[in-house]
Amino acid sequence: MNQEDKTPYVVTSKSYTAVAINAASKAGEWIKSRLGTVTQLNTKSAVSDLVTEVDKGAEQMIRKLIFTHFPDHALLGEEGVEPGPEASTQALEKVAEEEYLWIVDPVDGTTNFVHGFPFFSVSIALAHKGEVIVGVIYDPSRDEMFVAEKGKGAYVHGKRMNVSGEAELGQSLLATGFPVGRDTTLPVNMAGLAHLAPKVRNIRSGGSAALHLAYVAAGRLTGFWEIGLNSWDIAAGALMVTESGGQITDTMGSPYTLGVRHIAATNGAVHAELVQALKEAAATGLEEK
Repeated sequence: MNQEDKTPYVVTSKSYTAVAINAASKAGEWIKSRLGTVTQLNTKSAVSDLVTEVDKGAEQMIRKLIFTHFPDHALLGEEGVEPGPEASTQALEKVAEEEYLWIVDPVDGTTNFVHGFPFFSVSIALAHKGEVIVGVIYDPSRDEMFVAEKGKGAYVHGKRMNVSGEAELGQSLLATGFPVGRDTTLPVNMAGLAHLAPKVRNIRSGGSAALHLAYVAAGRLTGFWEIGLNSWDIAAGALMVTESGGQITDTMGSPYTLGVRHIAATNGAVHAELVQALKEAAATGLEEK
């Protein structure tokens, strides 16, 4: 399987995008090979945030491949960071000044992986001076490689992606997630869910924020929102959404940056409506600020 062949704008094997595709592909295949072999479960911050040796192994594989080509770059990966929003924010601040920063989630959808539910992904982004310039999300279960490069569009199976055409919330298929903060972020997201469910065609929750963002970019979802995510959940997908003609902001409608944890991503047409609905429900996660 040569994913580079499917991506017409990749020129050399050492280009940032080609390295990201190669790393995501190899890590994804390895993750898939480990499916069903997990017996040891450790918990991070909550029962629902399951971690396995697969996360660590996949991240090491990705690190090795990236640093082989780009030894001077920095890398922010989920596995090196303690659980909780404070640790996540501090980890991002430590590398914020780096010129080239790779942002990696080796298995986005760990809980799904552990249960054998085939909706998880490898997410790899590259930021230059704080702006995401490459985003790759790989779904090994379906062998789908989503690729975005700043200014060059976003692709799946080598075909250009475009966001969906729904013009209003009432026609929309949305997605969300259920955050692990049972006393903090979860109630906020549930308030948004209760408020939005009667207003839209339907709502899904697949369990991988990265794949949800890729699906918004591919036009399979009209929009996605979630409270309490980390930079590695969002970075690659954020570029994908904008390069496909969509819009991504925080839940109050402010511009996306690497530090944003509460996000709304849509086809653009329903964005204002979605943000307004989250405000009405006091479900932005930002009310207290």
